[in-house]
Amino acid sequence: MLPTIMRFTGTHTALITPFRDGQIDAPAFKSLIDRQIAGGIDGIVPVGTTGESPTLDMEEHIEVVRLAVEYAAGRCLVIAGTGANSTSEAIELTEAAEKIGADATLQVCPYYNKPSQEGVYLHYRAIAESTNLPVMLYSVPGRSGIEIAPETAARLAADCPTITAIKEAGGSVDRINQLVSVLPEDFGILSGDDPLTLPFMACGANGLVSVASNLIPDVMSKLVRTCLAGDFADALAQQKQYYPLFRGLMSLDTNPVPIKSAVALQGHCSSELRLPLAPLSDEANEKLIALMKEFKLLS
Repeated sequence: MLPTIMRFTGTHTALITPFRDGQIDAPAFKSLIDRQIAGGIDGIVPVGTTGESPTLDMEEHIEVVRLAVEYAAGRCLVIAGTGANSTSEAIELTEAAEKIGADATLQVCPYYNKPSQEGVYLHYRAIAESTNLPVMLYSVPGRSGIEIAPETAARLAADCPTITAIKEAGGSVDRINQLVSVLPEDFGILSGDDPLTLPFMACGANGLVSVASNLIPDVMSKLVRTCLAGDFADALAQQKQYYPLFRGLMSLDTNPVPIKSAVALQGHCSSELRLPLAPLSDEANEKLIALMKEFKLLS
């Protein structure tokens, strides 16, 4: 069986990147990480889609990973988002993250250029061969335009010892069934969608990479722990209670606009985004405020 660190079980937060006056807000970032750890989170994922990675330049990208490693200080895993649709760029970022001291890397499926499954396989194999870090694949067809086929994931698991997990954000419970049937028993499968955490874990996933945990880390970590313990009746009660919040955070605007706005409303950071992301509309912001008040997340 793989070591726990390479299986990525539990709850991992896809961190927002706080900005102030166009720059990375390091003090706010530290506060956000401290809050995640206090909420029972097992790991943090800096500079993923939720961290606005497409709008950070290479230097900023590496700096956010460095800050995450420094501020986490070994209290939780740091799974650096170092994927790209250019294999050479992904390797460069991953090598930098390893040098900085990240525990692992999250590698998004190449986006926009839409490679074949052979291209996807070769892309990930090249990255895995360039680093000693454990690698979490990330299949998100809504962002990438393609998915990592279960057979491709199985091939990578067989050929690349450091590829040990996949973040599945295709919105399909059947995909989890397919992945479970072809991947090794100790290969980590993590939900990439907060509302689907319970059904995914009921079918064999063993963790979550969460957006909502930016706002409610204690709630998300409890839900995942309950699922891992096999108490799906209790997990269903939690899911029903918080589903409207999960849904709202992902439907009021494109991620990460609603979640950053929600965290900002609590005073933990600025709501500042980078173009082409735009702030919530007044109507959406009012709905977010009402939703947060409903869940007693605003005074």
